[in-house]
Amino acid sequence: MFFSIVRSIIRLLAWILNGKPTFIGKENLPQDDNYILIAPHRSSIDIVYLVLATTPKQFSVMAKKELFKNPVFRWIITHLNAFPVDRDKPGPSAIKKPVKSLKETNLGLIIFPSGTRHSSELKGGAITIAKLSKKPIIPAVYSGPLTFSELVKRKKPVVRFGKPFYVERKIEGVKDTTAYYSDKIQTVFDELDHN
Repeated sequence: MFFSIVRSIIRLLAWILNGKPTFIGKENLPQDDNYILIAPHRSSIDIVYLVLATTPKQFSVMAKKELFKNPVFRWIITHLNAFPVDRDKPGPSAIKKPVKSLKETNLGLIIFPSGTRHSSELKGGAITIAKLSKKPIIPAVYSGPLTFSELVKRKKPVVRFGKPFYVERKIEGVKDTTAYYSDKIQTVFDELDHN
């Protein structure tokens, strides 16, 4: 409920500040199954438009543990289904918690596989979670305002969704499936960026 209320408020504010966004490829979002939404992390604004683009789906989100230090902010993001992850020393719960959530709840999962906003290196966590949960990955890219000043200048926000795919435990002729899927994800991101 809290997630839906906050999303409605943010949708109104985003529309006032920046007008109507463009969402391309929404037909690729599964209607009858949970899924993992992955995207490159380019700014603090991209998650806002990813969540708006996937309405009415609700998500849990991996967030760096430092964001949970402030008690007020911790309360807000916890009620928005965020859970802390130690990026330097991720423990088993960084995998087990989202896998359990994907299997047992209606919450999808948003992951930025590059980890930080300014990294292009893909992490294996998203691939492992998809493999264990047996849920599809939906790649997405956001382009548009990256800062608040660009937002109020009404720079056009666009979210593009790619086609879903499942992560197989083994692929014939492939020794390193994590590297294989990392390359696949990066290729799809590049293709979506240039469409």
